Amino acid sequence: MDAARARKIADRIQQVVAEMLERRIKDPRLGFVTVTDTRITNDLSDATVFYTVFGSEAERADSAVALESAKGLIRSEVGRQTGLRHTPTLTFTHDPLPDNARHLEDLLAEAKARDVEIAKRAEGARHAGDADPYRKPEDRDGDDAEDDGVNGTDGADGAVAESVSGETGEPSERAGRSAT
Repeated sequence: MDAARARKIADRIQQVVAEMLERRIKDPRLGFVTVTDTRITNDLSDATVFYTVFGSEAERADSAVALESAKGLIRSEVGRQTGLRHTPTLTFTHDPLPDNARHLEDLLAEAKARDVEIAKRAEGARHAGDADPYRKPEDRDGDDAEDDGVNGTDGADGAVAESVSGETGEPSERAGRSAT
């Protein structure tokens, strides 16, 4: 079966079930039910109708029992209005999506409250070390007294280094030749 046709039939089943619950099913156990989605198999033999119930857990359980008892009437109306040769079997499933969304919203609100609390604590806080924890190269402008071998002399005995010339740090012409 074409997936687009199956989706159209699923949408039509959702409309028929919603109209039936609104107008024709008069079960007192049926609470405020909203049909959220309908999925049908590719062979059009089984349709799953997802619904939510506004109210408590007891109202949700009562609505599930009412939907199961009205399943035959709803299925016959679905078959009549869709015009299918074989009417799909209906399965009513409580949709957990709104509950999951509510739970995520609660978690996000809790995280936001914790962030506000941490921001309040951080207002008067200071760094444990220096304000700038990164090391910076030392200023060597006037440090001629300190001899560390960078300027062409060895700090230990004052001999001239052959691999580096002057203050530029470039290799000298003599660096590639060996002393004879």
